[in-house]
Amino acid sequence: MFERFTQSARAVVIDAQVQSRDLGHPVIGTEHVLLALLTAESGAADVLRAAGVDRATVRDAVVAHTGDRSDEAAAVADRDAEDAAALRAIGIDPAAVRAAIEENFGAGALNLPRPAPKKRGIFGKFYASSGHLPFSRRNKKVLELALREALRLGHKFIAPEHLMLGMIREGEGLAMLVLTEREVDVERLRADLVRSLETRVS
Repeated sequence: MFERFTQSARAVVIDAQVQSRDLGHPVIGTEHVLLALLTAESGAADVLRAAGVDRATVRDAVVAHTGDRSDEAAAVADRDAEDAAALRAIGIDPAAVRAAIEENFGAGALNLPRPAPKKRGIFGKFYASSGHLPFSRRNKKVLELALREALRLGHKFIAPEHLMLGMIREGEGLAMLVLTEREVDVERLRADLVRSLETRVS
């Protein structure tokens, strides 16, 4: 499916991970994709802004619902760096150990869940210890629906507008809650996204 993504859509998916990590969240949710859409320069961003949706307002709403755990995530990263430095000081190279384990047991064999601090959001009990953050189940569904929206419109590519259309079609999640709270006319938003795509292919 990802081979169909335009360069701008791929950039949104990559930036969604950055948005999640910046907030200290353990998974990439629909809200992070919405933030990434508003950060990108794309037709979807233009449509969202025209509907009165801006990145700062969305980020504030996301933090109000889930909390900003970036300080906690930074503390975990600092602790990991201190542990690695201590191991190097006694002659153990953590990168070499990781490489050897992954060679024998497969990539990601050491990526075990890390217990979260006591303050928890809606995402559950664990932070991922690896640098890669997984997509939430709902967000995976949004990506699948983005492909369906592209096929429905007869497009052989998936653009940022399709990602937003997939989010609207899925209809749930924090991104849609934030848009609803901002009283965004979702049907008009859908029509404007389709119109944006039509100008791209005409």
